[in-house]
Amino acid sequence: MTPVLAFDLDGCLDGLEEAQRVSLSDWQEAIRFACSWRTWRSFKRHLDERLPQSYGPVFLGSGDFHHISHLLLGRLNQREPFDVVVLDNHPDNMRFPFGIHCGSWVAQAARLPQVRCLHVLGITSSDVSWRHAWENHLLPIVLGKVRYWTIGVHVGWAKRVGLGKHILSFSNAQALIERFHADFETNFPGPVYLSIDKDVLGPKIVQTNWDQGCFDLENVRQLTERFQGRLIGSDVTGDVSVHHYQTSWKRWLSALDRQPAIPIETLGEWKIQQAAVNRQLLNWLVAIGKS
Repeated sequence: MTPVLAFDLDGCLDGLEEAQRVSLSDWQEAIRFACSWRTWRSFKRHLDERLPQSYGPVFLGSGDFHHISHLLLGRLNQREPFDVVVLDNHPDNMRFPFGIHCGSWVAQAARLPQVRCLHVLGITSSDVSWRHAWENHLLPIVLGKVRYWTIGVHVGWAKRVGLGKHILSFSNAQALIERFHADFETNFPGPVYLSIDKDVLGPKIVQTNWDQGCFDLENVRQLTERFQGRLIGSDVTGDVSVHHYQTSWKRWLSALDRQPAIPIETLGEWKIQQAAVNRQLLNWLVAIGKS
Protein backbone atom coordinates (compact mmCIF):
# COMPACT_ATOMS: atom_id res chain seq x y z
CA MET A 1 0.00 0.00 0.00
CA THR A 2 1.39 3.40 -0.97
CA PRO A 3 1.96 5.65 2.05
CA VAL A 4 0.10 8.84 2.83
CA LEU A 5 2.60 11.69 3.27
CA ALA A 6 2.38 14.61 5.67
CA PHE A 7 4.87 17.40 4.93
CA ASP A 8 5.69 18.77 8.38
CA LEU A 9 6.64 22.32 7.40
CA ASP A 10 4.71 24.30 10.00
CA GLY A 11 3.60 21.82 12.66
CA CYS A 12 -0.10 22.21 11.84
CA LEU A 13 -1.03 18.73 10.61
CA ASP A 14 -2.85 16.84 13.36
CA GLY A 15 -5.00 13.73 13.19
CA LEU A 16 -3.09 11.97 10.42
CA GLU A 17 -1.52 9.27 12.58
CA GLU A 18 -1.12 6.78 9.73
CA ALA A 19 0.70 9.28 7.53
CA GLN A 20 4.43 9.11 6.95
CA ARG A 21 5.83 12.37 8.30
CA VAL A 22 8.41 14.19 6.20
CA SER A 23 10.24 16.67 8.42
CA LEU A 24 10.70 19.91 6.48
CA SER A 25 10.47 22.57 9.19
CA ASP A 26 13.94 23.90 8.34
CA TRP A 27 12.49 25.02 4.99
CA GLN A 28 9.48 26.91 6.31
CA GLU A 29 10.95 30.41 6.22
CA ALA A 30 12.72 29.79 2.91
CA ILE A 31 9.76 28.61 0.84
CA ARG A 32 6.62 29.69 2.69
CA PHE A 33 4.43 32.03 0.63
CA ALA A 34 7.11 32.57 -2.05
CA CYS A 35 10.75 32.00 -2.91
CA SER A 36 13.34 32.52 -5.61
CA TRP A 37 13.93 29.93 -8.31
CA ARG A 38 17.32 29.16 -6.81
CA THR A 39 15.75 28.30 -3.46
CA TRP A 40 13.02 26.34 -5.23
CA ARG A 41 15.55 24.18 -7.06
CA SER A 42 17.37 23.50 -3.79
CA PHE A 43 14.11 22.48 -2.14
CA LYS A 44 13.32 20.20 -5.07
CA ARG A 45 16.65 18.41 -4.68
CA HIS A 46 15.99 18.00 -0.97
CA LEU A 47 12.55 16.49 -1.65
CA ASP A 48 13.93 14.15 -4.30
CA GLU A 49 16.35 12.76 -1.72
CA ARG A 50 13.69 12.29 0.95
CA LEU A 51 10.55 11.05 -0.74
CA PRO A 52 9.72 7.43 -1.55
CA GLN A 53 9.35 6.46 -5.18
CA SER A 54 5.59 6.10 -4.91
CA TYR A 55 3.09 7.49 -2.42
CA GLY A 56 -0.58 8.31 -1.99
CA PRO A 57 -2.21 11.61 -0.96
CA VAL A 58 0.16 14.33 0.25
CA PHE A 59 -0.86 16.82 2.96
CA LEU A 60 1.09 20.08 2.70
CA GLY A 61 -0.11 22.14 5.67
CA SER A 62 -0.90 25.83 5.23
CA GLY A 63 -2.17 27.19 1.93
CA ASP A 64 1.02 29.26 1.95
CA PHE A 65 2.69 26.08 0.63
CA HIS A 66 0.33 25.34 -2.25
CA HIS A 67 3.12 25.93 -4.75
CA ILE A 68 4.63 22.59 -3.67
CA SER A 69 1.96 21.06 -5.91
CA HIS A 70 4.13 22.24 -8.81
CA LEU A 71 6.97 19.98 -7.64
CA LEU A 72 4.67 17.02 -6.99
CA LEU A 73 3.29 17.28 -10.52
CA GLY A 74 6.81 17.36 -11.95
CA ARG A 75 7.68 14.16 -10.06
CA LEU A 76 4.91 12.10 -11.68
CA ASN A 77 6.24 9.41 -13.97
CA GLN A 78 3.29 9.66 -16.30
CA ARG A 79 3.70 9.14 -20.03
CA GLU A 80 0.06 9.78 -20.90
CA PRO A 81 -0.99 13.45 -20.67
CA PHE A 82 -3.13 14.15 -17.62
CA ASP A 83 -5.41 16.87 -16.31
CA VAL A 84 -5.05 18.69 -13.02
CA VAL A 85 -8.22 19.58 -11.10
CA VAL A 86 -7.60 22.28 -8.49
CA LEU A 87 -10.27 23.10 -5.91
CA ASP A 88 -9.37 26.61 -4.76
CA ASN A 89 -10.96 29.94 -3.96
CA HIS A 90 -8.17 31.65 -5.92
CA PRO A 91 -6.83 31.15 -9.45
CA ASP A 92 -3.20 30.69 -8.28
CA ASN A 93 -2.29 31.90 -11.76
CA MET A 94 -1.14 35.41 -10.81
CA ARG A 95 1.97 37.18 -12.01
CA PHE A 96 5.01 36.94 -9.73
CA PRO A 97 8.30 37.99 -11.34
CA PHE A 98 10.63 37.06 -8.48
CA GLY A 99 10.36 33.25 -8.51
CA ILE A 100 7.37 31.12 -7.51
CA HIS A 101 4.51 32.03 -5.20
CA CYS A 102 1.63 30.09 -3.65
CA GLY A 103 -0.58 32.25 -5.88
CA SER A 104 1.44 31.79 -9.09
CA TRP A 105 2.19 28.06 -9.27
CA VAL A 106 -0.63 27.19 -11.71
CA ALA A 107 1.09 29.19 -14.47
CA GLN A 108 4.30 27.24 -13.86
CA ALA A 109 2.50 23.88 -13.76
CA ALA A 110 0.85 24.70 -17.10
CA ARG A 111 4.33 24.62 -18.65
CA LEU A 112 4.94 21.02 -17.66
CA PRO A 113 4.81 18.96 -20.88
CA GLN A 114 2.78 16.13 -19.36
CA VAL A 115 0.03 18.45 -18.06
CA ARG A 116 -2.82 18.78 -20.55
CA CYS A 117 -4.93 21.35 -18.67
CA LEU A 118 -5.40 22.76 -15.17
CA HIS A 119 -9.03 23.29 -14.18
CA VAL A 120 -9.38 25.64 -11.18
CA LEU A 121 -12.80 25.17 -9.60
CA GLY A 122 -14.67 27.15 -6.97
CA ILE A 123 -13.10 30.61 -7.41
CA THR A 124 -15.06 33.40 -5.69
CA SER A 125 -12.03 35.68 -5.32
CA SER A 126 -11.90 39.09 -6.99
CA ASP A 127 -8.51 37.98 -8.39
CA VAL A 128 -10.40 37.06 -11.58
CA SER A 129 -12.54 40.20 -11.81
CA TRP A 130 -11.92 42.78 -14.52
CA ARG A 131 -10.03 45.02 -12.09
CA HIS A 132 -7.43 42.31 -11.57
CA ALA A 133 -7.53 40.63 -14.98
CA TRP A 134 -4.14 42.06 -15.93
CA GLU A 135 -2.55 40.37 -12.89
CA ASN A 136 -3.43 36.91 -14.26
CA HIS A 137 -1.20 34.95 -16.63
CA LEU A 138 -3.45 35.11 -19.68
CA LEU A 139 -1.34 33.12 -22.16
CA PRO A 140 -2.02 29.68 -20.61
CA ILE A 141 -5.74 30.56 -20.60
CA VAL A 142 -5.59 31.59 -24.26
CA LEU A 143 -3.83 28.31 -25.07
CA GLY A 144 -6.46 26.29 -23.20
CA LYS A 145 -3.93 25.09 -20.62
CA VAL A 146 -5.78 26.77 -17.72
CA ARG A 147 -9.52 27.11 -17.16
CA TYR A 148 -11.31 29.05 -14.41
CA TRP A 149 -14.63 27.87 -12.96
CA THR A 150 -15.92 30.76 -10.85
CA ILE A 151 -18.94 31.40 -8.64
CA GLY A 152 -20.59 34.79 -8.33
CA VAL A 153 -17.73 36.68 -10.00
CA HIS A 154 -18.30 39.15 -12.82
CA VAL A 155 -16.12 37.81 -15.63
CA GLY A 156 -17.80 39.46 -18.58
CA TRP A 157 -14.40 40.87 -19.53
CA ALA A 158 -13.33 37.34 -20.49
CA LYS A 159 -16.06 37.05 -23.12
CA ARG A 160 -15.15 40.44 -24.55
CA VAL A 161 -11.54 39.33 -25.12
CA GLY A 162 -12.47 35.89 -26.47
CA LEU A 163 -11.81 33.84 -23.32
CA GLY A 164 -15.42 33.04 -22.45
CA LYS A 165 -14.93 29.30 -23.07
CA HIS A 166 -12.06 29.14 -20.59
CA ILE A 167 -13.32 31.49 -17.85
CA LEU A 168 -16.79 30.42 -16.76
CA SER A 169 -19.07 31.88 -14.12
CA PHE A 170 -21.92 30.23 -12.21
CA SER A 171 -24.48 31.38 -9.69
CA ASN A 172 -23.86 28.55 -7.26
CA ALA A 173 -21.67 25.52 -6.59
CA GLN A 174 -24.18 22.92 -7.74
CA ALA A 175 -24.56 24.53 -11.17
CA LEU A 176 -20.77 24.57 -11.52
CA ILE A 177 -20.46 20.90 -10.57
CA GLU A 178 -23.11 19.74 -13.02
CA ARG A 179 -21.57 21.68 -15.90
CA PHE A 180 -18.06 20.56 -14.99
CA HIS A 181 -18.98 16.87 -14.95
CA ALA A 182 -20.69 17.09 -18.33
CA ASP A 183 -17.79 18.96 -19.90
CA PHE A 184 -14.96 17.06 -18.24
CA GLU A 185 -16.17 13.55 -18.96
CA THR A 186 -16.77 14.40 -22.62
CA ASN A 187 -13.70 16.46 -23.42
CA PHE A 188 -11.03 15.41 -20.90
CA PRO A 189 -10.77 11.63 -20.62
CA GLY A 190 -7.76 10.04 -19.00
CA PRO A 191 -5.72 10.40 -15.81
CA VAL A 192 -6.42 13.12 -13.23
CA TYR A 193 -4.33 14.76 -10.51
CA LEU A 194 -6.36 16.43 -7.77
CA SER A 195 -5.20 19.36 -5.64
CA ILE A 196 -7.49 20.63 -2.87
CA ASP A 197 -6.99 23.94 -1.10
CA LYS A 198 -9.48 24.05 1.74
CA ASP A 199 -10.00 27.79 1.27
CA VAL A 200 -12.48 26.65 -1.42
CA LEU A 201 -14.73 25.69 1.52
CA GLY A 202 -16.98 28.14 3.31
CA PRO A 203 -15.75 29.44 6.70
CA LYS A 204 -18.60 27.62 8.47
CA ILE A 205 -17.07 24.33 7.33
CA VAL A 206 -13.44 25.08 8.25
CA GLN A 207 -11.28 28.14 8.84
CA THR A 208 -8.14 28.86 6.80
CA ASN A 209 -5.70 31.77 6.69
CA TRP A 210 -7.02 33.08 3.36
CA ASP A 211 -10.35 34.50 2.23
CA GLN A 212 -12.68 31.61 1.51
CA GLY A 213 -15.16 30.30 -1.03
CA CYS A 214 -18.59 28.70 -0.76
CA PHE A 215 -18.12 24.95 -1.30
CA ASP A 216 -19.23 22.50 1.35
CA LEU A 217 -17.92 18.97 1.85
CA GLU A 218 -20.77 17.46 -0.14
CA ASN A 219 -19.72 19.58 -3.13
CA VAL A 220 -16.19 18.22 -2.80
CA ARG A 221 -17.48 14.65 -2.59
CA GLN A 222 -19.66 15.09 -5.68
CA LEU A 223 -16.76 16.49 -7.66
CA THR A 224 -14.14 13.98 -6.64
CA GLU A 225 -16.10 10.72 -6.68
CA ARG A 226 -16.24 10.89 -10.49
CA PHE A 227 -12.45 10.42 -10.59
CA GLN A 228 -12.72 6.83 -9.35
CA GLY A 229 -9.99 4.79 -11.02
CA ARG A 230 -8.57 7.83 -12.84
CA LEU A 231 -6.68 9.44 -9.96
CA ILE A 232 -2.89 9.36 -10.31
CA GLY A 233 -2.03 11.66 -7.41
CA SER A 234 -3.45 14.20 -4.98
CA ASP A 235 -2.52 16.81 -2.43
CA VAL A 236 -4.35 18.81 0.24
CA THR A 237 -3.48 22.22 1.63
CA GLY A 238 -5.25 25.03 3.46
CA ASP A 239 -4.48 24.22 7.11
CA VAL A 240 -3.91 27.01 9.63
CA SER A 241 -0.67 28.01 11.29
CA VAL A 242 0.93 31.20 12.52
CA HIS A 243 4.32 32.24 11.21
CA HIS A 244 6.18 35.53 11.66
CA TYR A 245 8.47 36.09 8.69
CA GLN A 246 12.09 36.89 9.42
CA THR A 247 12.58 38.56 6.05
CA SER A 248 11.11 42.00 5.47
CA TRP A 249 10.18 41.37 1.85
CA LYS A 250 7.94 38.46 2.84
CA ARG A 251 6.27 40.56 5.52
CA TRP A 252 5.67 43.19 2.84
CA LEU A 253 4.28 40.70 0.31
CA SER A 254 2.02 39.11 2.91
CA ALA A 255 0.64 42.52 3.81
CA LEU A 256 -0.02 43.29 0.14
CA ASP A 257 -2.04 40.07 -0.18
CA ARG A 258 -4.14 41.08 2.84
CA GLN A 259 -3.90 37.77 4.63
CA PRO A 260 -6.27 37.97 7.61
CA ALA A 261 -4.68 37.59 11.03
CA ILE A 262 -5.35 34.31 12.84
CA PRO A 263 -6.76 34.91 16.35
CA ILE A 264 -4.54 32.97 18.73
CA GLU A 265 -7.45 32.34 21.09
CA THR A 266 -9.38 30.42 18.41
CA LEU A 267 -6.44 28.67 16.74
CA GLY A 268 -6.90 25.47 18.76
CA GLU A 269 -10.58 25.19 17.81
CA TRP A 270 -9.76 25.82 14.15
CA LYS A 271 -7.16 23.06 14.20
CA ILE A 272 -9.72 20.59 15.54
CA GLN A 273 -11.99 21.50 12.61
CA GLN A 274 -9.09 21.12 10.21
CA ALA A 275 -8.17 17.68 11.53
CA ALA A 276 -11.75 16.45 11.04
CA VAL A 277 -11.89 17.76 7.47
CA ASN A 278 -8.48 16.25 6.69
CA ARG A 279 -9.72 12.89 7.91
CA GLN A 280 -12.78 13.08 5.66
CA LEU A 281 -10.75 14.16 2.64
CA LEU A 282 -8.20 11.40 3.20
CA ASN A 283 -10.92 8.74 3.33
CA TRP A 284 -12.34 9.97 0.01
CA LEU A 285 -8.96 10.28 -1.68
CA VAL A 286 -7.94 6.77 -0.68
CA ALA A 287 -11.27 5.39 -1.90
CA ILE A 288 -11.23 7.08 -5.32
CA GLY A 289 -7.56 6.27 -5.80
CA LYS A 290 -8.39 2.57 -5.88
CA SER A 291 -9.01 1.08 -9.33
